[in-house]
Amino acid sequence: MRDPEPCRMNHTEEQTELTEEYKENEEMPEEEEKYHVKTGEKPLDHFQTKQKDLKQIRDKKSFTCPQCGESLTNEQSLQIHMRVHAGEKLFTCDQCGNFFLWASALKSHLRVHSKEKPHSCPICGNSFSLLNNLKAHQKIHTGVRDHMCFECEKTFITAGHLKWHERIHTGEKPYKCSHCDKRFSQTGDLKTHERIHTRERPYMCNQCGMSFKLKAQLKVHMGVHTGEKPFTCDQCGTSFAQSAKLKRHMRIHTGEKLHECDQCGKTFLWDSGLRSHLNAHLKEKPHSCSLCGKRFSHLQNLKQHQKRHMAIKEYMCFECEKTFFSFPELKQHKRIHTGEKPYKCSQCDKRFSHSETLKRHEKIHTGEKPYTCDHCGKTFRHEDQLKMHIRVHTGEKPYHCTACEKSFARSSSLHKHTKKNHSK
Repeated sequence: MRDPEPCRMNHTEEQTELTEEYKENEEMPEEEEKYHVKTGEKPLDHFQTKQKDLKQIRDKKSFTCPQCGESLTNEQSLQIHMRVHAGEKLFTCDQCGNFFLWASALKSHLRVHSKEKPHSCPICGNSFSLLNNLKAHQKIHTGVRDHMCFECEKTFITAGHLKWHERIHTGEKPYKCSHCDKRFSQTGDLKTHERIHTRERPYMCNQCGMSFKLKAQLKVHMGVHTGEKPFTCDQCGTSFAQSAKLKRHMRIHTGEKLHECDQCGKTFLWDSGLRSHLNAHLKEKPHSCSLCGKRFSHLQNLKQHQKRHMAIKEYMCFECEKTFFSFPELKQHKRIHTGEKPYKCSQCDKRFSHSETLKRHEKIHTGEKPYTCDHCGKTFRHEDQLKMHIRVHTGEKPYHCTACEKSFARSSSLHKHTKKNHSK
């Protein structure tokens, strides 16, 4: 019988050899070795190395959007991100039917219906639905703008505002209209655009029921009911409901005439003035009065003219109860009561209540005399002066005295005659 001990001994020696060989030849798994703290290495150095290597691993495993090139850390994030390009809106508001890309966006939106604004600013008292919105708002008071664009160095209060701004430089327009091929850099612009296709007008006036595409349009409209005119001219004090109307009005004071006739070079303050003037070149007057035969370039002018035949004066001054055929006539009349003179001469300090009076006055400075008599060649600044002058040649005396039937070429002459001879 064999002695079992040598066998046991051999086996033990063999095990020892194998164990030592494994210790000498064993290599740590690549990932494990990276994060193994080696002898003599400081823990801080190890932490920095670990962070750097983790970043490299994330970069290797990143998922890149084929549409805009943005990199995301996992496939799920990429799938969620792709909704931006696809326009896929999975979350629906059960109150108004609006769709949202994200559940968080729907949650925020629902506070619009509940009117819940639990977060209040301690400085100005403004309330917000979301804590993040309050924090962003508070930066307005502190002046903190810690997000900077590296292209133009412009700074922003929030990362969201910076992201929107950066699309100016990149040209990125991730939001595509579901009805046409137009693309937009911001969801708000897309939403507004899509109302062209859907004809949606979500903003309704609670006074008259009129609806609008934009909240800003409703705000402007409400001025009709409230009478609020927050935009005031610093030259003459006239107030307007809209900033655009104030801007147009300011041209009266600056004399800025942006609209030029390509036929004669004459310039106009308003586009409407140029359009009316162009008809003078075309001599086109398609609208005719059925009562007197007078013709007009615009249908609106004909309608206004016909009111004179019917003696309809629907515009009344509340100061003196005088009535007028048109609103512009009433507006001009009101300046008698207010003393308003919005038209200032560009050559001197004189001011006028009517634009036509200003035009007449300015010819004194320019020396312009555009009206010429065909009989003698004499020139005049104003058309009415030429008409009166022509009566010298024709002998016409259209002004008749009702008391003695004497006739005069001028109304002023008739007035003097009546005062001298027939007044008691």
